[in-house]
Amino acid sequence: MAENIVNNDIIKEENLVYKKTDLLTDKSLSYCPGCGHGTAHRLVMEVVEELNAQDQTVGIAPVGCSVLAYEFMDIDMQQAAHGRAPALATAIKRLYPEKYVFTYQGDGDLAAIGTAETIHACNRGENITIIFVNNGIYGMTGGQMAPTTLPGMRSSTSPYGREVESMGAPMKMTELVAQLPGTYFVTRQAVHTPSAVRKAKKAIKKAFENQKLKKGLSFVEIVSNCNSGWKMTPVKSNEWMVDNMFPFYPIGDIKVPEE
Repeated sequence: MAENIVNNDIIKEENLVYKKTDLLTDKSLSYCPGCGHGTAHRLVMEVVEELNAQDQTVGIAPVGCSVLAYEFMDIDMQQAAHGRAPALATAIKRLYPEKYVFTYQGDGDLAAIGTAETIHACNRGENITIIFVNNGIYGMTGGQMAPTTLPGMRSSTSPYGREVESMGAPMKMTELVAQLPGTYFVTRQAVHTPSAVRKAKKAIKKAFENQKLKKGLSFVEIVSNCNSGWKMTPVKSNEWMVDNMFPFYPIGDIKVPEE
């Protein structure tokens, strides 16, 4: 039973619906209102809290919208150069193999400047977790076209829409790394509805638990919106994501270990 004191009156709540995890700091998030990053942050920290692993977890934040993740997550965090989070995670995990080690990366970081680091860490089967937030655009630097930008999708550097003939096709990083022998668990989730949030949290927790099995790398993609970069309201951006992002980046497990 929870109790809240309001105007000197004690209001008793039979059921506590939600309580912020103690592993999220009280600092205001720097993300745009409606962005999925805040929910993804909460899920990661809830998983760490449920595993009672605050002192045994190290997160790596590179460059992008998540560059300040260390200000919001009350665990050991390490900053990485742009795109180099998997390399740094590799070093930390090898030095401290008993710890949970994860990277938290956007599509510009992971699928552009960090493509080589991502692929080779996955191919080596490093025993880490990669959390990949894909919103199909460069959110932090002004809404430029990213490797994951959809065909025909407008951005500040593709104002008439992405032309596959001249700009190439979007990269499906999750399907790509699923083919590599070093990946153990590969999934794509979302955080736009309560049901999706529950499934995403389950996937993140499974990815963390897989590290104890020492089977290899777990890769969790979270398809998210970027309402500011897409020039939409949060509600409209979620609708657009469902109608346009999900058909190209279908939600669900892609590579699941045989039990």
